[in-house]
Amino acid sequence: MPTSGLTRRSFLGAAGLGAVALTAACTGFATTGSGGMLFLSTQFRPADEAERFRDLLGRTAPGVSYVTIEESPFASQVRSQVGAGSTQVGLLGGLHGDIAPLADGYLQDLTGLLADLGNRGWPAAYLQLARAGTDRTWYIPWATASYVLAAHADALQHLPSGADAAALTYDQFLDWAIAARRANGNRPMLGLPAGPKGLLHRFTQGYLLPSFTGGQITTFRSDAAVTAWQYFRELWANCAQASTNYDFMQEPLGSGEVRMAWDHVVRLVHAPERDPQDWRMLPAPRGGHGLGYMAVVAGLAIPKGGTDPELAQRTISALTKPQTQIELLRSNGFFPSVDTVIPDDLPPATKLEADAVHRQQQAPGAILSLPPVGLGQREGEVSKVFKDSFRSIVLDGADIRATLDQQARVLQGILDELKVPCWAPDPVADFCRVG
Repeated sequence: MPTSGLTRRSFLGAAGLGAVALTAACTGFATTGSGGMLFLSTQFRPADEAERFRDLLGRTAPGVSYVTIEESPFASQVRSQVGAGSTQVGLLGGLHGDIAPLADGYLQDLTGLLADLGNRGWPAAYLQLARAGTDRTWYIPWATASYVLAAHADALQHLPSGADAAALTYDQFLDWAIAARRANGNRPMLGLPAGPKGLLHRFTQGYLLPSFTGGQITTFRSDAAVTAWQYFRELWANCAQASTNYDFMQEPLGSGEVRMAWDHVVRLVHAPERDPQDWRMLPAPRGGHGLGYMAVVAGLAIPKGGTDPELAQRTISALTKPQTQIELLRSNGFFPSVDTVIPDDLPPATKLEADAVHRQQQAPGAILSLPPVGLGQREGEVSKVFKDSFRSIVLDGADIRATLDQQARVLQGILDELKVPCWAPDPVADFCRVG
């Protein structure tokens, strides 16, 4: 039963589309949409992705015009329009980090809508994120992406005896890398994306530290974090040294330069295309605190004073139905946020990834981590802290404790200036403190 916000009556009782004819000229957004209620989103900005999504939207929620925008002006547009009492958009789409900072005063409460939509199988962690630290729901989880392991049969044969590749511990993962190296003439078969454009810092933020410490920022310099970095040194000793040049792991995997790797699904998907029967995509390993994983969670929200709340609700309902989520996976490579069966007729590489992402989300003891939230253009400074820690500790052999203490001061300085709360998996607090 709806408890607050948009109600069952307003959701189900709507008649007609009630599209509001707004144009790009009155909003200042660049759009090639076809008119109707404006759906402003930070997602699918490349022209081909936007067109594919518009085609899906046109078939599932007619009367909606899809408009893309970068993250920083997205927030400023919503704040300025709502603040001026002249909201010109009806629906918002973006990552958690785009939407959650707007929850305080700029979004409709969607608690009632979530109840109306029923149990579509969203992970509890996603629904908790959508509350943005309050007791209300500010967005409906829309889609997700993540990072997983990829392994070729050449490497799988070197798994430790009795180990389940889909449920590895970090110790087993290290043993696997060591065994594979030794069996390969002492040439490592594991690669990691530590190149200039690689995303290895997401491994530290979302996988290693949460699995070893239970947190990301509040446990940054803990004793458990020291243990995690000691582990990372051992793992790195069994990685291909060319990893410092790897940006997209599908490239060295596809060429056979390495046979096992961790990376973002988008950066792995081409590796198994030629011989998918020889590949497996696997959930990340788990540590003493659980299976830390990072999800890129996209959501759908309605701005305060939105132009057509009823159409916006129907659009959210349509986009979060299982069949529509599968269509989005086919068209734009975003994975379902709801619990649904992945069909067998997907491209093999996509199906492999979808299964791994689902296993990771649903794993017992899974610890959801997010990329930094609410930092705006300064997110890169926080990422740099993790990159610099890796460079000093793992590549240069610096003292772990001293390095973490030094980088903790840098990190706290950034957070003090921004005065932002921590993000998952760290607990909610008014201001984030490095621990």
